[in-house]
Amino acid sequence: MLRQAVTHRSAGVDNWERLEFLGDAVLGFVVSRALFDLNPEVSEQQLTVMRANLVQKDALADVAADLGLSAFLNLGTVEDKSGVAEHTAIRADALEAVLGAVACDGGIDAASKVVERLYGDRLTDPAGIGKKDPKSRLQEILQAKRLELPTYTVVATTGEEHARVYHVECAAEGLSARGEASGRSLREAEKRAAAAVLAILAPRPDDDD
Repeated sequence: MLRQAVTHRSAGVDNWERLEFLGDAVLGFVVSRALFDLNPEVSEQQLTVMRANLVQKDALADVAADLGLSAFLNLGTVEDKSGVAEHTAIRADALEAVLGAVACDGGIDAASKVVERLYGDRLTDPAGIGKKDPKSRLQEILQAKRLELPTYTVVATTGEEHARVYHVECAAEGLSARGEASGRSLREAEKRAAAAVLAILAPRPDDDD
């Protein structure tokens, strides 16, 4: 079942699409229940917004990136060579499929434990839910100053295929700032590199906006 959950339709008929359907429903319930229990004073409207932030594709892709899930995806030859495994939607769909497989195998209690473990502080720190990631914050700073947007360059890749690590440089030329970072996915490495640039810019008083 896990093998099916990481198999894209381009790699065969026995793929993750049905498990993804189930995983989407499982995730929605588990996140809703966790937020309901953790935030007894929060209104229905606020809970709805918090849940939406946690189950949207970008949030799922981030969780999948933390897992390094892309390295285990079974893709068709063309898709594999094109880097599809790093696409937000692909990572998000695969994670939902894995959760669907967990629910089929161990029931909703097992799925709840997996979601709670994977999401961690995303569930227990509602104030942090929905905050812009470092890439977005850096872009906004540069746009506000009407400067050229940052560029991201892969400077190296290391590790075996199943445990690839990406080393990325983020350059904000308009502010003469550069930062490097590593991650188990391109998205993760880029976010960390952007955070490194933000850390350099933070002490500068003219970056308050």
